[in-house]
Amino acid sequence: MTALPRRLVVIAPHPDDETLGAGGSISRFAAQGVDVSVLVVSGHLPPLYPQDAFDTTRREAEAAFRTMGVRHHEFMEVPATLVHATPVAELNGRINRFVRDAEPDWVMLPFPDRHIDHRWIFDASVVACRPVHAQAPTTVLAYETLSETHWNVGGIEPSFIPDLFVDITEFMERKIEALNCYASQIHEAPSRSLEATRALAKFRGSQNGCGYAEAFKVVRIVV
Repeated sequence: MTALPRRLVVIAPHPDDETLGAGGSISRFAAQGVDVSVLVVSGHLPPLYPQDAFDTTRREAEAAFRTMGVRHHEFMEVPATLVHATPVAELNGRINRFVRDAEPDWVMLPFPDRHIDHRWIFDASVVACRPVHAQAPTTVLAYETLSETHWNVGGIEPSFIPDLFVDITEFMERKIEALNCYASQIHEAPSRSLEATRALAKFRGSQNGCGYAEAFKVVRIVV
């Protein structure tokens, strides 16, 4: 396994995806001195949502980032569910610029699951992480997102079968605290509730002999 990263980039399709999928890992790494940057690609914007919906989730996200110890963040402000309508060169280019500017060792990106935004952003993020320059990230991981990752059609769509786990036992409560910042997004069980988040982390931990864990699919690791 590679050493602890110096710099980590997390690419989130929407505000709260970064916390649901990697909030414990972000908190753990930030506490260990890792420089963490988050790019939020899309959000609740017109034409499907009123502007104040995005303004609310942006404030919530910034509170969550402070809780987890995120040092840098950016909002691309692409309307939710319309990521696919953004020209590919533009989407790839903007994500690539963020990654190149941050010069991360590790990148965490969304698994291409049921949500169309997640699939398009996964593709663009993989392009941004190609090993074509000296500063390319050496570790690229895909995270799972309640609830979209688990609403896939098994055997037809990609299934999330993780092969790397981060022990977040000491940072589970910080992840919950960060998720609590998203008052407008967290719903009752069984979808994206605090209860479901804790249960998934407990299950992932039980697979690996620790209290709580977050799971990732390896895209690439260069040792």
